[in-house]
Amino acid sequence: MDLQSTILSKLTSGIPTPMRLRDLIRQIRAARTAADERAVIQKECAYIRSTFREEDNVWRCRNVAKLLYMHMLGYPSHFGQLECLKLIASPRFTDKRIGYLGAMLLLDERQDVHLLITNSLKNDLNSQTQFVVGLALCALGAICSPEMSRDLGGEVERLMKTSNTYIKKKAALCATRIIRKMPEFIEMYLPAVRTLLTEKNHAVLITGITLMIEMSDRSPDALLYFKKMVPNLVRILKNLIMAGYSPEHDVSGVSDPFLQVKILRLLRLLGKNDSEASEAMNDILAQVATNTESSKNVGNAILYETVISIMDIKSESGLRVLAINILGRFLLNMDKNIRYVALTTLLKTVQADYNTVQRHRNTVVECLKDPDVSIRKKAMELCFALINSSNVRTMTKELLIFLEKADPEFKSICSSNLCICAEKYAPGSKWHIDTVIKVLTTAGNYVRDDVVGNLIQLISDTNTLHSYAVQQLWKQLKGDLETKQPLVQVSMWALGEFADLLNDVQIEASDENLEHVDPQSVINFCEKILNSTLMSVVTKEYTLTALTKLSVRFSSEAACIKAIVDIFGCHMNIEIQQRSVEFSTLFSKHDELRPSLLDRMPAIKSSEKKIQNDTFINENNDEVENGIANEQYKAQEYSAALLDLLGEPLTLVNQECPVEAKSNSTNSNVLDLLGVLDMNPSQTVAPSQNYQCGDINMANVTSNENSLNVSKGVVNSEPDLLDGFSSQKTNGIPSLTVFEKNGLKINFDFERNGDSSEVLINLTATNSSSFQVSEFLFQAAVPKTFQLQMLNPTSTIVPANNSGSLKQVLKVMNPNKSQLRMRIRLSFECNGSNNLEQVEINNFPSEIWQ
Repeated sequence: MDLQSTILSKLTSGIPTPMRLRDLIRQIRAARTAADERAVIQKECAYIRSTFREEDNVWRCRNVAKLLYMHMLGYPSHFGQLECLKLIASPRFTDKRIGYLGAMLLLDERQDVHLLITNSLKNDLNSQTQFVVGLALCALGAICSPEMSRDLGGEVERLMKTSNTYIKKKAALCATRIIRKMPEFIEMYLPAVRTLLTEKNHAVLITGITLMIEMSDRSPDALLYFKKMVPNLVRILKNLIMAGYSPEHDVSGVSDPFLQVKILRLLRLLGKNDSEASEAMNDILAQVATNTESSKNVGNAILYETVISIMDIKSESGLRVLAINILGRFLLNMDKNIRYVALTTLLKTVQADYNTVQRHRNTVVECLKDPDVSIRKKAMELCFALINSSNVRTMTKELLIFLEKADPEFKSICSSNLCICAEKYAPGSKWHIDTVIKVLTTAGNYVRDDVVGNLIQLISDTNTLHSYAVQQLWKQLKGDLETKQPLVQVSMWALGEFADLLNDVQIEASDENLEHVDPQSVINFCEKILNSTLMSVVTKEYTLTALTKLSVRFSSEAACIKAIVDIFGCHMNIEIQQRSVEFSTLFSKHDELRPSLLDRMPAIKSSEKKIQNDTFINENNDEVENGIANEQYKAQEYSAALLDLLGEPLTLVNQECPVEAKSNSTNSNVLDLLGVLDMNPSQTVAPSQNYQCGDINMANVTSNENSLNVSKGVVNSEPDLLDGFSSQKTNGIPSLTVFEKNGLKINFDFERNGDSSEVLINLTATNSSSFQVSEFLFQAAVPKTFQLQMLNPTSTIVPANNSGSLKQVLKVMNPNKSQLRMRIRLSFECNGSNNLEQVEINNFPSEIWQ
C-alpha cells in the first residue's frame, strides 16, 4: 500500500514517468542509422543516471532492466552496478530478480564490487522462499570467486541435503561451479553427492551426475570413491532403457536422452584403466548400443557417447567391433554432421582396432567425393591412417584421383603424405618412382621441397631403373611447366645424369609409345627453361647444372652448350652468374678435366643406410634406437647412454661430418635441452669455429694435417707433429694405455702447455691383428668443469700387423686443477663386422696438472 501511495504521489507531483522497456526497444529498432540509435541510448542513459541519484527511486527496477538491454547491445553500463546491489537488498522478489540478473551480467570476480553482495547472498540462501534461494544460488554459481566460495561453500553444501528438490538441483549446479574455482571443496561435497543418486527427481539426478563428472575430472580420490557406485549407475541406465524414467522427459521416443548421455560420460571416466569397473559396465553398454534407435538424431547422440565410452574403457574385443561398426553406419547417414563425427571418431580409434576399421575402408574412400570440404579433409586423413603394405596400391590410386581434383589447401598435405606412404610401403622401386612422378605431375608446385631430394636419391640408388626413370620424366615434361617446377627440377637432374639413356631400351623401360629423342631437342628444352621468366632460381640452377653435364653425355653438342652457358655469365642472380662463370671455365681452361668432373655421380646413400649409421646400439646389442627420429629424443637417449659420467654433467666432443654451424643461441638451446652438455663456444680455448653434427655440438678440427695452429702458439706448424709421437714419457709424464682388445691398442701421451691448466693428449692407435681396422671413430666425454677440443685424426684406418698407426690430438683445459675423468667410445669395422666399444678412464696421471 505504501508503494502504491508513493507512485501515486510521484505521478501527481508532475515528475515524468520513465519510459518502459518495450518502448525503449521500439525506439531503438525504429532508428534508421547508428547515429540515431546512439542518440536514443545517450538520452535514456542520461535520464537513468539522474534517477539513480534519488534516494527513493521507485523506478529503479525498470531503469536497471533498460540498462541491461543496453548492455546486451554493447553500450557501457557499468554505472548501474551499485543499483543492482540495492535491488538485491530489496525485500521484493521482482526487484531481487532484476538485481541478481544485473549482478550476473555486470559483475565478475575481477571487480571488488561483487564482494559487497556476499552478505545479501548469505541472507537469501537462508530465505524461507525457495525462489529467492534459487536466485541466490544461480547468481553465486555465475560470479563466485575463491573468496566468495570460501564464505558461502558451506551454505551450498547444506542446501544440497535439503528435501526441496528445486533447491537441491540448483545447489548441485552451484557446487559444480564452486569446485572449478576451489577444487579443495570436493572432499566437503562428497557425502552429499552420494545421496543424489538415490533421488527419484529427474532434475536432481542429472545435476548430481554432472557434479560427479566434475569431481571425477579434478580429483583422483573422488574418482576412486565414485567407482564403488558403478553398479548403481548401471542399474539406473538399465531402467532408462527398459522402462523409461518418466514420460515427460522422452524425446522422439527415446527415454530421457540427456540423462543417458550424462551417465555414459560418467561411466567412461570411471571405467578408464580399470578392468573391474569396465567389466561391470560392458553388458549395459552392449544393450545401449543394440537397442537404441539410430533413425533419429537423438538416438545417434546416445550411440556416439556409447561408442566413445566403449573405446575409452577396457572393453571386450567384440564390443569394440560393435562400436566401430556403429561408426561405419554413421558414414552412410545422410546428415553431414553425423558423417563428420564418425570420421573424426574413427581417426581417433583407428590405432585401437586397426583391422576392424579397415573393413569400412571403401566407405571412407567414398567420403573423399563428399561435397562438404570438412568431410573430405577428415576422410583424407583417415585414408592415410589406413594405408598399409597390402592396400597401398589401391589406396594410393584413390588418393591420386582425389589429389587431382582437390582444393589447393589440400594439395600440399595430400602430396606430402602420399610420398611418405609410398616410401614406407612401396612394393617395388619402379612403382615407387611412378607414384612419386605422378604426385609431382598432379600436385605441381604444392609439393614440399624434400620430395625432390627423396626422388633424386631413389633414382640414383636404383641402378636398374635409370633409363626407365629418365624416360618417364622426359615424357612428363609438357604442358604448363611453370606450375610443375618440382617435376622440372627432378627431370633436370635426371637428364644431367642419364640423358644418354633416353633412347635406351630395357625390359623395364619398354614402351610402345617411346619415341627417339634427339640430343638437340633436350638442349633446346633446357635453354627454354633457362630463358623462362616464370621459372624459379632453383629450377634454373638445376637446369644450368644439367646443361653443363649434357656436354659430356652429348659430346658432339659441347660447343652449342658452351655458348648457352656463357650467356648467363652476366645474369642478375649472383648464384646463376657464378655457376655460369665456373662452368664456362671448365670448357676453356680445364677442358681436359671436364669429362671426369662431370661424370655420373655415385649412388646417393639411401635413407636405410643413413639410419643405420645414425643408430645407437646399447651395451647388450639387443636394441637399436633410430638416430633420425626426434632430435631432442635422440639427444636425450645418446646423452643417457654415453654422457652420464659418474652422475656428473659432461662435455662431449664428437668428430663426424662437419657442416655449417648454427647460431650460438641455437646451440645453447640444444644444450639446455640435453641438460648434460657444456660446450659454450665463447669459452673454447682455441679460436675455432663450432660445428653442428647430428645432435652433438663439436669442436672444429684443422683440415691441414701438417700444420695445426692452436691458440697461444702452443702447437707450432711443425711438419712432423702428428708423426713424431713417442710412447715414452713426455715432459716427465708417463704414457697411459686406455684401450687394448683384439689387437687394437690406444695410448695416450701427455704434453703440458705453457699454461699449467692446459694439456695436450696425443692419441696413438695401433693394430697388431691380421685384419685392418677401418671407419675408425674416436669420441670422448669429460665432466662439465673441463673443456675438451679434438683435432682431426691422421686417418680413419688403422693398418694391420702394426704396419702403421692412427694419431689424433686432444686438448684439455682444466681451470680448477681437478682430477680428470673421461669416457671414450670407439666405433670401427674389422673383419667385416661393426664394433662399438665404450671405456671409462679414471687413472690419469696426477703429474699432468703439476
